[in-house]
Amino acid sequence: MPRLLPPVPTKLRAKLRAKLPAALLATLLAATAPSLAQPADETLDVVAQFEIQAPEPSTSGYIFTRMGLAETLVNAAADGRLEPGLATGWEVSPDGLAWRFVLREGVRFHDDTPMTAEAVANALEIARAKPGPLAGLPIAAITADGDAVAITLTEPLAALPAFLAEFRSQILAPAAYDGDGKGVAIIGTGPYRVTQMTPPLALKATAWDGYWGEAPHIAHVSYTAVSRVETRALMAESGDADFVFALDPASVARLGLSDAVEVHSVAIPRTLLLKVNAAHPFLAEPAVRQALSLAIDREGIARAVLRYPEGAGQLFPPSVADWHNPALEPLAHDIDAARALLGDLGWTPGDDGILRRGDDRFSLTLLTYPDRPELPLVAAVLEQQFRAIGVEVVINTTNSSEIPAGHQDGSLQIALLARNFSLIPDPIGTVLSDYAPTGDWGAMGWDNPAFTALARSLARGEGGAAERAEAARILQEDLPVIPIAWYRQTLAVARDIEGTVIDPWERSFGLPALRRTR
Repeated sequence: MPRLLPPVPTKLRAKLRAKLPAALLATLLAATAPSLAQPADETLDVVAQFEIQAPEPSTSGYIFTRMGLAETLVNAAADGRLEPGLATGWEVSPDGLAWRFVLREGVRFHDDTPMTAEAVANALEIARAKPGPLAGLPIAAITADGDAVAITLTEPLAALPAFLAEFRSQILAPAAYDGDGKGVAIIGTGPYRVTQMTPPLALKATAWDGYWGEAPHIAHVSYTAVSRVETRALMAESGDADFVFALDPASVARLGLSDAVEVHSVAIPRTLLLKVNAAHPFLAEPAVRQALSLAIDREGIARAVLRYPEGAGQLFPPSVADWHNPALEPLAHDIDAARALLGDLGWTPGDDGILRRGDDRFSLTLLTYPDRPELPLVAAVLEQQFRAIGVEVVINTTNSSEIPAGHQDGSLQIALLARNFSLIPDPIGTVLSDYAPTGDWGAMGWDNPAFTALARSLARGEGGAAERAEAARILQEDLPVIPIAWYRQTLAVARDIEGTVIDPWERSFGLPALRRTR
Protein backbone atom coordinates (compact mmCIF):
# COMPACT_ATOMS: atom_id res chain seq x y z
CA MET A 1 0.00 0.00 0.00
CA PRO A 2 1.30 3.49 -0.77
CA ARG A 3 2.06 5.75 2.20
CA LEU A 4 -0.48 8.60 2.15
CA LEU A 5 -0.35 12.01 3.72
CA PRO A 6 -3.46 12.58 5.85
CA PRO A 7 -6.27 14.31 3.93
CA VAL A 8 -6.98 17.94 4.76
CA PRO A 9 -10.23 18.26 6.79
CA THR A 10 -13.14 20.23 5.25
CA LYS A 11 -13.07 23.05 7.83
CA LEU A 12 -9.36 23.49 7.37
CA ARG A 13 -9.81 23.62 3.60
CA ALA A 14 -12.12 26.63 4.01
CA LYS A 15 -9.60 28.45 6.17
CA LEU A 16 -6.82 27.67 3.70
CA ARG A 17 -8.85 29.03 0.76
CA ALA A 18 -9.12 32.32 2.59
CA LYS A 19 -5.40 32.59 3.36
CA LEU A 20 -3.40 30.76 0.67
CA PRO A 21 -2.85 31.56 -3.00
CA ALA A 22 -4.84 29.29 -5.30
CA ALA A 23 -1.77 27.61 -6.82
CA LEU A 24 -0.27 26.73 -3.43
CA LEU A 25 -3.61 25.48 -2.15
CA ALA A 26 -4.01 23.22 -5.19
CA THR A 27 -0.58 21.75 -4.61
CA LEU A 28 -1.32 21.02 -0.96
CA LEU A 29 -4.68 19.42 -1.66
CA ALA A 30 -3.29 17.31 -4.47
CA ALA A 31 -0.49 16.05 -2.24
CA THR A 32 -2.99 14.91 0.36
CA ALA A 33 -5.65 13.43 -1.93
CA PRO A 34 -5.76 9.64 -1.50
CA SER A 35 -6.42 8.93 -5.16
CA LEU A 36 -3.46 11.02 -6.27
CA ALA A 37 -0.97 10.10 -3.51
CA GLN A 38 2.70 9.79 -4.34
CA PRO A 39 4.19 6.28 -4.44
CA ALA A 40 5.59 4.92 -1.20
CA ASP A 41 9.20 5.57 -0.34
CA GLU A 42 10.69 2.14 -0.99
CA THR A 43 14.07 3.00 0.51
CA LEU A 44 15.26 0.76 3.32
CA ASP A 45 16.47 3.13 6.04
CA VAL A 46 19.36 1.88 8.20
CA VAL A 47 20.38 3.63 11.41
CA ALA A 48 23.48 2.88 13.49
CA GLN A 49 25.93 4.70 15.70
CA PHE A 50 28.92 4.77 13.35
CA GLU A 51 29.87 8.08 11.76
CA ILE A 52 31.24 8.21 8.22
CA GLN A 53 34.54 9.99 8.64
CA ALA A 54 35.43 10.06 4.93
CA PRO A 55 35.34 7.86 1.81
CA GLU A 56 38.38 6.14 3.27
CA PRO A 57 38.41 2.36 3.90
CA SER A 58 40.95 2.57 6.73
CA THR A 59 38.63 4.74 8.84
CA SER A 60 35.06 4.08 7.66
CA GLY A 61 35.37 0.87 5.69
CA TYR A 62 33.29 -1.11 8.17
CA ILE A 63 30.26 0.94 7.09
CA PHE A 64 30.93 0.35 3.39
CA THR A 65 31.17 -3.43 3.72
CA ARG A 66 28.17 -3.67 6.08
CA MET A 67 26.04 -1.63 3.67
CA GLY A 68 27.00 -3.87 0.73
CA LEU A 69 28.98 -1.18 -1.11
CA ALA A 70 32.37 -2.86 -1.05
CA GLU A 71 33.61 -6.43 -0.84
CA THR A 72 36.71 -8.37 0.16
CA LEU A 73 38.57 -11.26 -1.45
CA VAL A 74 37.47 -13.62 1.33
CA ASN A 75 34.16 -13.91 3.20
CA ALA A 76 33.24 -15.59 6.48
CA ALA A 77 30.25 -17.81 7.25
CA ALA A 78 28.28 -17.52 10.50
CA ASP A 79 30.48 -20.19 12.09
CA GLY A 80 33.66 -18.33 11.13
CA ARG A 81 34.51 -20.68 8.28
CA LEU A 82 36.19 -18.81 5.43
CA GLU A 83 34.38 -18.71 2.10
CA PRO A 84 35.08 -17.33 -1.38
CA GLY A 85 34.39 -13.64 -1.95
CA LEU A 86 35.95 -11.73 -4.81
CA ALA A 87 38.45 -14.58 -4.84
CA THR A 88 36.96 -17.94 -5.80
CA GLY A 89 39.77 -19.85 -4.12
CA TRP A 90 43.34 -19.71 -2.88
CA GLU A 91 46.40 -21.91 -2.52
CA VAL A 92 49.70 -21.73 -0.68
CA SER A 93 53.14 -23.14 -1.43
CA PRO A 94 54.53 -25.98 0.72
CA ASP A 95 56.83 -23.56 2.57
CA GLY A 96 53.89 -21.28 3.41
CA LEU A 97 55.49 -18.22 1.82
CA ALA A 98 53.70 -17.89 -1.53
CA TRP A 99 49.92 -17.45 -1.74
CA ARG A 100 47.79 -17.19 -4.85
CA PHE A 101 44.19 -15.88 -4.78
CA VAL A 102 42.24 -16.64 -7.96
CA LEU A 103 39.87 -13.81 -8.83
CA ARG A 104 36.21 -14.12 -9.72
CA GLU A 105 35.60 -13.57 -13.43
CA GLY A 106 33.33 -10.85 -14.82
CA VAL A 107 33.35 -8.58 -11.78
CA ARG A 108 33.09 -4.87 -12.48
CA PHE A 109 33.49 -1.85 -10.25
CA HIS A 110 30.71 0.68 -9.84
CA ASP A 111 32.42 2.95 -12.36
CA ASP A 112 31.98 0.06 -14.84
CA THR A 113 35.70 -0.70 -15.04
CA PRO A 114 36.76 -4.34 -14.76
CA MET A 115 38.16 -5.77 -11.53
CA THR A 116 41.58 -6.82 -12.74
CA ALA A 117 44.41 -8.44 -10.81
CA GLU A 118 46.30 -5.17 -11.11
CA ALA A 119 43.40 -3.23 -9.55
CA VAL A 120 43.14 -5.71 -6.68
CA ALA A 121 46.87 -5.64 -6.00
CA ASN A 122 46.75 -1.83 -6.04
CA ALA A 123 43.92 -1.75 -3.46
CA LEU A 124 45.74 -4.17 -1.14
CA GLU A 125 49.03 -2.29 -1.40
CA ILE A 126 47.25 0.95 -0.50
CA ALA A 127 45.58 -0.77 2.48
CA ARG A 128 48.92 -2.22 3.59
CA ALA A 129 50.46 1.27 3.68
CA LYS A 130 47.86 2.52 6.18
CA PRO A 131 47.22 1.64 9.83
CA GLY A 132 45.46 -1.70 10.05
CA PRO A 133 46.01 -5.45 10.21
CA LEU A 134 47.75 -5.72 6.83
CA ALA A 135 50.40 -3.24 7.90
CA GLY A 136 51.78 -5.63 10.51
CA LEU A 137 51.92 -8.74 8.37
CA PRO A 138 55.17 -10.23 7.03
CA ILE A 139 54.31 -9.36 3.42
CA ALA A 140 57.19 -8.99 0.96
CA ALA A 141 55.14 -8.26 -2.18
CA ILE A 142 51.62 -8.15 -3.61
CA THR A 143 51.52 -8.59 -7.39
CA ALA A 144 49.16 -9.38 -10.26
CA ASP A 145 49.59 -12.91 -11.57
CA GLY A 146 47.34 -13.50 -14.56
CA ASP A 147 43.84 -14.15 -13.25
CA ALA A 148 45.08 -14.06 -9.66
CA VAL A 149 46.81 -11.96 -7.05
CA ALA A 150 50.05 -13.32 -5.63
CA ILE A 151 51.14 -12.47 -2.09
CA THR A 152 54.67 -13.32 -1.01
CA LEU A 153 55.52 -13.53 2.69
CA THR A 154 58.80 -13.39 4.57
CA GLU A 155 57.53 -15.97 7.08
CA PRO A 156 54.55 -18.35 7.06
CA LEU A 157 51.14 -16.98 8.05
CA ALA A 158 48.43 -19.62 7.89
CA ALA A 159 45.74 -17.07 8.77
CA LEU A 160 46.45 -14.78 5.78
CA PRO A 161 43.07 -15.45 4.07
CA ALA A 162 41.28 -14.34 7.26
CA PHE A 163 43.14 -11.02 7.19
CA LEU A 164 41.86 -10.50 3.65
CA ALA A 165 38.28 -10.77 4.97
CA GLU A 166 38.78 -7.76 7.26
CA PHE A 167 37.03 -4.55 6.16
CA ARG A 168 40.22 -2.57 5.63
CA SER A 169 41.18 -5.12 2.97
CA GLN A 170 38.17 -4.19 0.83
CA ILE A 171 38.77 -3.89 -2.89
CA LEU A 172 38.03 -0.52 -4.51
CA ALA A 173 38.64 0.69 -8.07
CA PRO A 174 41.83 2.63 -8.85
CA ALA A 175 39.72 5.77 -9.31
CA ALA A 176 38.62 5.53 -5.65
CA TYR A 177 42.04 6.84 -4.54
CA ASP A 178 44.00 10.01 -5.21
CA GLY A 179 47.68 10.03 -6.12
CA ASP A 180 48.70 9.60 -2.49
CA GLY A 181 46.44 6.61 -1.94
CA LYS A 182 43.84 8.55 0.04
CA GLY A 183 40.25 7.41 -0.41
CA VAL A 184 38.23 9.99 -2.33
CA ALA A 185 35.22 7.90 -3.47
CA ILE A 186 33.61 4.59 -2.68
CA ILE A 187 33.84 2.72 -5.99
CA GLY A 188 33.41 -0.88 -4.95
CA THR A 189 31.98 -4.08 -6.39
CA GLY A 190 29.09 -4.67 -3.97
CA PRO A 191 25.39 -5.15 -4.69
CA TYR A 192 24.75 -1.48 -3.82
CA ARG A 193 26.37 1.62 -5.35
CA VAL A 194 26.71 4.96 -3.54
CA THR A 195 24.56 7.71 -5.01
CA GLN A 196 25.07 10.31 -2.29
CA MET A 197 27.36 10.60 0.71
CA THR A 198 27.33 13.38 3.29
CA PRO A 199 29.97 12.74 5.96
CA PRO A 200 29.80 12.32 8.83
CA LEU A 201 26.14 11.36 9.04
CA ALA A 202 24.56 9.92 5.91
CA LEU A 203 24.76 8.11 2.62
CA LYS A 204 22.35 6.77 0.04
CA ALA A 205 22.82 3.88 -2.34
CA THR A 206 20.96 2.01 -5.04
CA ALA A 207 21.20 -1.52 -6.39
CA TRP A 208 24.09 -1.91 -8.86
CA ASP A 209 22.71 -3.44 -12.03
CA GLY A 210 26.18 -4.68 -12.99
CA TYR A 211 26.60 -6.75 -9.82
CA TRP A 212 28.19 -10.16 -10.36
CA GLY A 213 25.92 -11.92 -7.83
CA GLU A 214 22.22 -12.01 -7.03
CA ALA A 215 20.45 -8.64 -7.20
CA PRO A 216 19.09 -7.17 -3.95
CA HIS A 217 15.35 -7.45 -3.34
CA ILE A 218 15.12 -3.83 -2.14
CA ALA A 219 16.52 -1.40 -4.68
CA HIS A 220 17.33 1.61 -2.51
CA VAL A 221 19.00 1.88 0.89
CA SER A 222 20.08 4.77 3.11
CA TYR A 223 22.35 4.99 6.12
CA THR A 224 22.15 7.53 8.94
CA ALA A 225 24.58 7.84 11.84
CA VAL A 226 22.73 8.57 15.11
CA SER A 227 24.92 8.63 18.19
CA ARG A 228 22.21 8.57 20.89
CA VAL A 229 20.79 5.12 21.43
CA GLU A 230 17.52 6.59 22.77
CA THR A 231 17.03 8.41 19.47
CA ARG A 232 17.78 5.27 17.48
CA ALA A 233 15.20 3.34 19.47
CA LEU A 234 12.57 6.04 18.97
CA MET A 235 13.23 6.02 15.22
CA ALA A 236 12.63 2.27 15.18
CA GLU A 237 9.44 2.59 17.21
CA SER A 238 8.03 5.46 15.12
CA GLY A 239 8.82 3.86 11.76
CA ASP A 240 11.38 6.53 10.81
CA ALA A 241 13.94 3.74 10.38
CA ASP A 242 13.53 0.18 9.12
CA PHE A 243 16.75 -1.37 10.41
CA VAL A 244 18.20 -0.07 13.70
CA PHE A 245 21.52 -1.40 14.91
CA ALA A 246 23.05 -1.55 18.42
CA LEU A 247 20.34 -1.05 21.03
CA ASP A 248 20.76 -0.71 24.77
CA PRO A 249 19.10 -3.17 27.18
CA ALA A 250 16.32 -0.78 28.21
CA SER A 251 15.38 -0.09 24.58
CA VAL A 252 15.44 -3.79 23.76
CA ALA A 253 12.98 -4.48 26.59
CA ARG A 254 10.64 -1.71 25.43
CA LEU A 255 10.83 -2.49 21.73
CA GLY A 256 10.21 -6.15 22.47
CA LEU A 257 6.64 -5.11 23.38
CA SER A 258 6.16 -2.99 20.25
CA ASP A 259 3.96 -4.01 17.34
CA ALA A 260 6.04 -1.88 14.98
CA VAL A 261 9.30 -3.79 15.09
CA GLU A 262 10.81 -7.18 15.69
CA VAL A 263 13.89 -7.36 17.93
CA HIS A 264 16.69 -9.74 16.91
CA SER A 265 19.55 -10.86 19.14
CA VAL A 266 22.50 -13.22 18.72
CA ALA A 267 25.68 -14.02 20.62
CA ILE A 268 28.71 -12.54 18.91
CA PRO A 269 32.49 -12.89 19.27
CA ARG A 270 32.86 -9.72 21.35
CA THR A 271 33.77 -9.39 25.01
CA LEU A 272 33.17 -6.57 27.47
CA LEU A 273 36.44 -6.27 29.36
CA LEU A 274 38.57 -4.14 31.63
CA LYS A 275 41.88 -3.15 30.07
CA VAL A 276 44.57 -2.91 32.75
CA ASN A 277 47.93 -1.14 32.65
CA ALA A 278 50.07 -3.91 34.10
CA ALA A 279 53.04 -1.51 34.21
CA HIS A 280 51.24 0.73 36.71
CA PRO A 281 52.75 0.31 40.19
CA PHE A 282 49.35 -0.54 41.70
CA LEU A 283 48.53 -3.11 39.03
CA ALA A 284 51.84 -4.83 38.27
CA GLU A 285 51.29 -7.88 40.51
CA PRO A 286 49.01 -10.54 38.98
CA ALA A 287 47.42 -10.91 42.41
CA VAL A 288 46.08 -7.33 42.20
CA ARG A 289 44.48 -8.01 38.84
CA GLN A 290 43.03 -11.21 40.28
CA ALA A 291 41.61 -9.22 43.19
CA LEU A 292 39.94 -6.75 40.83
CA SER A 293 38.50 -9.70 38.92
CA LEU A 294 37.17 -11.29 42.12
CA ALA A 295 35.44 -7.99 43.02
CA ILE A 296 33.30 -8.09 39.85
CA ASP A 297 29.82 -9.58 40.11
CA ARG A 298 29.58 -10.69 36.49
CA GLU A 299 26.25 -12.42 36.81
CA GLY A 300 24.71 -9.35 38.42
CA ILE A 301 26.04 -7.05 35.70
CA ALA A 302 24.95 -9.40 32.94
CA ARG A 303 21.41 -9.89 34.21
CA ALA A 304 20.58 -6.54 35.83
CA VAL A 305 22.44 -4.11 33.58
CA LEU A 306 22.95 -5.82 30.24
CA ARG A 307 19.93 -8.17 30.35
CA TYR A 308 22.20 -11.00 29.18
CA PRO A 309 21.77 -14.59 30.39
CA GLU A 310 25.29 -14.89 31.87
CA GLY A 311 28.58 -13.13 32.55
CA ALA A 312 31.94 -13.98 31.04
CA GLY A 313 33.74 -16.89 32.65
CA GLN A 314 36.82 -16.32 30.48
CA LEU A 315 38.05 -13.99 27.74
CA PHE A 316 36.93 -15.93 24.67
CA PRO A 317 33.14 -16.45 24.39
CA PRO A 318 31.63 -19.74 23.24
CA SER A 319 30.98 -18.10 19.86
CA VAL A 320 34.77 -18.19 19.33
CA ALA A 321 34.61 -21.95 19.47
CA ASP A 322 38.22 -22.73 18.60
CA TRP A 323 39.55 -20.49 21.38
CA HIS A 324 36.92 -20.92 24.09
CA ASN A 325 38.33 -23.37 26.65
CA PRO A 326 35.51 -25.12 28.55
CA ALA A 327 38.05 -26.78 30.85
CA LEU A 328 39.01 -23.48 32.47
CA GLU A 329 37.72 -22.71 35.95
CA PRO A 330 35.31 -19.78 35.39
CA LEU A 331 36.23 -16.39 36.79
CA ALA A 332 34.61 -16.07 40.21
CA HIS A 333 33.09 -13.37 42.40
CA ASP A 334 34.49 -13.44 45.95
CA ILE A 335 34.83 -10.16 47.88
CA ASP A 336 36.60 -11.75 50.87
CA ALA A 337 39.18 -13.44 48.66
CA ALA A 338 39.80 -10.15 46.84
CA ARG A 339 40.40 -8.30 50.11
CA ALA A 340 42.72 -11.03 51.33
CA LEU A 341 44.86 -10.87 48.18
CA LEU A 342 45.25 -7.11 48.51
CA GLY A 343 45.98 -7.39 52.24
CA ASP A 344 48.76 -9.89 51.54
CA LEU A 345 50.35 -7.26 49.28
CA GLY A 346 50.39 -4.68 52.09
CA TRP A 347 47.24 -2.71 51.22
CA THR A 348 45.23 -1.70 54.31
CA PRO A 349 42.02 0.36 54.58
CA GLY A 350 42.32 4.07 55.36
CA ASP A 351 39.88 6.15 57.38
CA ASP A 352 37.71 6.62 54.27
CA GLY A 353 37.70 2.91 53.47
CA ILE A 354 40.08 3.28 50.51
CA LEU A 355 43.19 1.11 50.63
CA ARG A 356 46.59 2.61 51.36
CA ARG A 357 50.12 1.30 51.16
CA GLY A 358 52.69 3.72 52.53
CA ASP A 359 51.98 7.07 50.90
CA ASP A 360 49.93 5.50 48.09
CA ARG A 361 46.15 5.63 48.02
CA PHE A 362 44.55 2.98 45.79
CA SER A 363 42.71 5.28 43.39
CA LEU A 364 42.44 4.70 39.64
CA THR A 365 40.94 6.56 36.70
CA LEU A 366 38.71 4.43 34.47
CA LEU A 367 38.28 5.52 30.85
CA THR A 368 35.24 4.47 28.86
CA TYR A 369 33.13 5.87 26.02
CA PRO A 370 29.42 6.45 25.33
CA ASP A 371 29.39 5.04 21.76
CA ARG A 372 28.20 1.82 23.34
CA PRO A 373 25.54 3.00 25.78
CA GLU A 374 25.98 0.06 28.13
CA LEU A 375 29.60 0.98 28.94
CA PRO A 376 28.94 4.02 31.18
CA LEU A 377 26.26 2.01 33.01
CA VAL A 378 28.64 -0.88 33.65
CA ALA A 379 31.37 1.57 34.67
CA ALA A 380 29.09 2.99 37.36
CA VAL A 381 28.46 -0.50 38.72
CA LEU A 382 32.17 -1.33 38.70
CA GLU A 383 32.87 1.84 40.68
CA GLN A 384 30.67 0.49 43.48
CA GLN A 385 31.99 -3.07 43.28
CA PHE A 386 35.63 -1.95 43.44
CA ARG A 387 34.87 0.40 46.34
CA ALA A 388 33.64 -2.66 48.23
CA ILE A 389 37.24 -3.96 48.26
CA GLY A 390 38.74 -0.54 49.01
CA VAL A 391 39.66 0.55 45.49
CA GLU A 392 38.51 4.00 44.41
CA VAL A 393 37.60 4.46 40.75
CA VAL A 394 37.10 7.83 39.05
CA ILE A 395 35.16 7.44 35.80
CA ASN A 396 36.11 9.47 32.75
CA THR A 397 33.61 8.99 29.93
CA THR A 398 35.28 10.34 26.83
CA ASN A 399 36.02 9.60 23.18
CA SER A 400 36.97 6.01 22.45
CA SER A 401 40.15 7.30 20.78
CA GLU A 402 41.47 8.26 24.22
CA ILE A 403 42.00 4.58 25.06
CA PRO A 404 44.59 3.83 22.36
CA ALA A 405 46.07 7.30 22.93
CA GLY A 406 46.47 6.56 26.64
CA HIS A 407 47.99 3.21 25.77
CA GLN A 408 50.56 4.85 23.52
CA ASP A 409 51.65 7.57 25.95
CA GLY A 410 51.45 5.31 29.02
CA SER A 411 48.89 7.44 30.87
CA LEU A 412 46.01 4.95 30.81
CA GLN A 413 45.34 3.16 34.10
CA ILE A 414 42.23 1.08 33.43
CA ALA A 415 39.62 1.24 30.68
CA LEU A 416 36.25 -0.38 30.07
CA LEU A 417 35.71 -1.39 26.47
CA ALA A 418 34.16 -3.90 24.11
CA ARG A 419 36.68 -5.92 22.10
CA ASN A 420 35.68 -7.65 18.91
CA PHE A 421 37.42 -10.94 18.09
CA SER A 422 35.68 -11.11 14.71
CA LEU A 423 37.10 -8.18 12.74
CA ILE A 424 39.53 -10.75 11.42
CA PRO A 425 37.47 -13.96 11.21
CA ASP A 426 40.37 -16.02 12.58
CA PRO A 427 40.79 -14.71 16.17
CA ILE A 428 44.55 -15.23 15.95
CA GLY A 429 44.66 -11.85 14.21
CA THR A 430 43.27 -10.07 17.27
CA VAL A 431 45.31 -12.24 19.64
CA LEU A 432 48.51 -11.28 17.86
CA SER A 433 47.72 -7.57 17.84
CA ASP A 434 46.48 -7.45 21.44
CA TYR A 435 48.61 -9.88 23.45
CA ALA A 436 51.79 -10.80 21.60
CA PRO A 437 52.91 -8.90 23.57
CA THR A 438 50.76 -5.74 23.66
CA GLY A 439 48.17 -3.74 21.73
CA ASP A 440 46.15 -0.54 21.82
CA TRP A 441 42.94 -2.39 22.70
CA GLY A 442 44.49 -5.34 24.52
CA ALA A 443 47.32 -5.90 26.97
CA MET A 444 49.30 -2.93 28.29
CA GLY A 445 52.60 -3.22 30.10
CA TRP A 446 52.34 -7.02 29.92
CA ASP A 447 54.84 -9.30 28.24
CA ASN A 448 54.64 -13.06 28.58
CA PRO A 449 57.31 -14.60 26.30
CA ALA A 450 55.68 -18.04 26.47
CA PHE A 451 52.37 -16.62 25.30
CA THR A 452 53.97 -14.59 22.52
CA ALA A 453 55.85 -17.63 21.21
CA LEU A 454 52.67 -19.71 21.38
CA ALA A 455 50.58 -17.11 19.51
CA ARG A 456 53.17 -16.67 16.79
CA SER A 457 53.50 -20.41 16.25
CA LEU A 458 49.71 -20.68 15.93
CA ALA A 459 49.77 -17.86 13.38
CA ARG A 460 52.31 -19.84 11.34
CA GLY A 461 49.88 -22.77 11.30
CA GLU A 462 51.73 -24.83 13.90
CA GLY A 463 49.76 -26.45 16.68
CA GLY A 464 46.05 -26.74 17.23
CA ALA A 465 43.42 -27.12 19.94
CA ALA A 466 45.87 -27.92 22.75
CA GLU A 467 47.97 -24.85 22.01
CA ARG A 468 44.93 -22.57 21.82
CA ALA A 469 43.71 -23.98 25.14
CA GLU A 470 47.08 -23.21 26.69
CA ALA A 471 46.97 -19.66 25.36
CA ALA A 472 43.52 -19.17 26.93
CA ARG A 473 44.85 -20.57 30.22
CA ILE A 474 47.74 -18.09 30.35
CA LEU A 475 45.37 -15.16 29.76
CA GLN A 476 43.04 -16.48 32.48
CA GLU A 477 45.89 -16.77 34.96
CA ASP A 478 47.75 -13.51 34.26
CA LEU A 479 44.67 -11.39 33.49
CA PRO A 480 46.31 -8.70 31.35
CA VAL A 481 42.67 -7.82 30.65
CA ILE A 482 39.75 -8.73 32.88
CA PRO A 483 36.67 -10.20 31.12
CA ILE A 484 33.24 -9.10 32.33
CA ALA A 485 30.54 -10.18 29.86
CA TRP A 486 30.10 -11.85 26.49
CA TYR A 487 28.18 -9.70 24.07
CA ARG A 488 24.94 -10.14 22.25
CA GLN A 489 24.19 -8.04 19.18
CA THR A 490 20.68 -6.62 19.11
CA LEU A 491 18.78 -4.77 16.42
CA ALA A 492 15.23 -3.76 15.66
CA VAL A 493 13.72 -4.35 12.22
CA ALA A 494 10.39 -3.10 10.91
CA ARG A 495 7.79 -5.86 10.88
CA ASP A 496 7.22 -5.54 7.16
CA ILE A 497 10.84 -6.58 6.53
CA GLU A 498 11.68 -10.27 6.30
CA GLY A 499 14.93 -12.15 5.82
CA THR A 500 16.90 -10.58 8.68
CA VAL A 501 19.97 -12.54 9.73
CA ILE A 502 22.51 -11.07 12.16
CA ASP A 503 26.07 -11.66 11.05
CA PRO A 504 27.93 -12.68 14.24
CA TRP A 505 31.20 -11.55 12.65
CA GLU A 506 29.75 -8.06 12.07
CA ARG A 507 30.89 -7.88 8.45
CA SER A 508 27.49 -7.28 6.84
CA PHE A 509 24.00 -6.02 7.62
CA GLY A 510 22.66 -8.56 5.10
CA LEU A 511 20.66 -5.91 3.24
CA PRO A 512 20.54 -7.65 -0.20
CA ALA A 513 18.57 -10.57 1.27
CA LEU A 514 15.88 -8.41 2.91
CA ARG A 515 12.37 -8.14 1.45
CA ARG A 516 9.32 -6.02 2.14
CA THR A 517 6.19 -8.01 2.77
CA ARG A 518 3.66 -5.26 2.11
